[in-house]
Amino acid sequence: MAQPDPSTSSHLIQPVVLSGGSGTRLWPLSREAYPKQFLPLSGEHSLLQQTVLRVSDPARFMPPVIVCNAEHRFLVAEQMRAIGVKPAAIVLEPAARNTAPAVAIGAMMAAAGGPNRPILVLPSDSLIRRPDAFQEAIAKATSAAVLGGFVTFGIAPTAPETGYGYIKIGAALPNAPGCHVVERFIEKPDLARARQFLADGGYAWNGGTFLLRADLYLSELNQFEPEIVAACIAAFKGAARDLDFIRLDGEAFGKSPSKSIDYAVMERTQRAVTVPVDMGWSDIGSWAALHEQSPQDPHGNVAVGDVLTEDTKNSYVRAEPGVMVATLGVEDLVVIATGDVVMVTRRERAQDVKKLVERVKASGRSEVVTHAKVFRPWGYYETVDIGERHQVKHIQVLPGRALSLQKHNKRAEHWVVVRGVARVTRGNDIFELYENQSTYIPLGIRHRLENTGSEPLHLIEVQSGSYLGEDDIERFEDKYGRA
Repeated sequence: MAQPDPSTSSHLIQPVVLSGGSGTRLWPLSREAYPKQFLPLSGEHSLLQQTVLRVSDPARFMPPVIVCNAEHRFLVAEQMRAIGVKPAAIVLEPAARNTAPAVAIGAMMAAAGGPNRPILVLPSDSLIRRPDAFQEAIAKATSAAVLGGFVTFGIAPTAPETGYGYIKIGAALPNAPGCHVVERFIEKPDLARARQFLADGGYAWNGGTFLLRADLYLSELNQFEPEIVAACIAAFKGAARDLDFIRLDGEAFGKSPSKSIDYAVMERTQRAVTVPVDMGWSDIGSWAALHEQSPQDPHGNVAVGDVLTEDTKNSYVRAEPGVMVATLGVEDLVVIATGDVVMVTRRERAQDVKKLVERVKASGRSEVVTHAKVFRPWGYYETVDIGERHQVKHIQVLPGRALSLQKHNKRAEHWVVVRGVARVTRGNDIFELYENQSTYIPLGIRHRLENTGSEPLHLIEVQSGSYLGEDDIERFEDKYGRA
């Protein structure tokens, strides 16, 4: 099992990145199989990539431990590869159990390299506009954390938000400049209380980022929630290597109570400390929040993708590749067009998108879970057309990657290479296909598609048969452990 290097200097901070989430608040762009932390919502990098890059200075931070949903493991690995980061570990949660158990697993891994190592707990889906202020806050928080404080970063409030918990900032710590005692944590307030907090001053949002020692966190968690610690110890001891991942023991981890680090520890400990910081933070909790955080044109619009606006004001309009969106004579709207869904709402109703998601999910439709473009460890496929007894896909295979050796019992396939060179296994034959060449894969024949080149391989796949579902795949060999 991969563990932090015990020889690494103990002053280095261990980032623990929490990459969970179900992808409902920014639907239809964010979905269960591809939630918002994997999306490039602000800049060229995804929120997960931005989070990791902020803590990539080897003079201050160890390589990150990333705790994620097992279904997202290849997305995490590919996004880390794309930015040149090799995590200390990618830990797979067999079930969602909220943040307290996830942080416990990260603390156990950090403690393997030194029990008193500080761990920096980071949500993977937050936007930080002022990274310099973030780094300064970590420097201030480190002195308090080393001395035993459980530091939460108090986000300077910019509006009377009712969707966040608040922190009442207490007295300054004399031995840790810039740090304050947490006087109390406050649950999400109603609008009147939130307005009063801003008027009174001395309050901050609880942004869900923490800096604390691994040993002390495990000790406090064991005091307050011993069942969580026992389950995590058993899950950690029973963990198994799965390619480049660490898969926790599912039965043991499933016995853990599901509680957040806030409820389990921070609101009960006597060690709670806060560092107030104005770092341009947002959890991008809705399309309206993303509109506020994005550069706007003189009419208050944010346009992303192939968008044409005429007499449009104060709107967020986003068109994914292959779709054009045009608006005329509207204002205060959110318009999101993907390859398979168009969603329109007024900005003030953006928080209620989850109601749409619930209805779509209740109807059994797949648009809650997956996009038309579906990512796989070898690349992606995108459905171009689907009808009775046929389906057309655009497939991209990354350099050096290969699909499993497989067969289908209910469909045949035609492959046409658009760009690149494909190595094809078809029954006992192995051959190469170049641009504009094609082949036929009969029903029931073992086959494999590989890209042995240095550039992405693109091809069109035409499926025909009585059943075209993804579960009509019988795998015989697979380099990603799915056989």
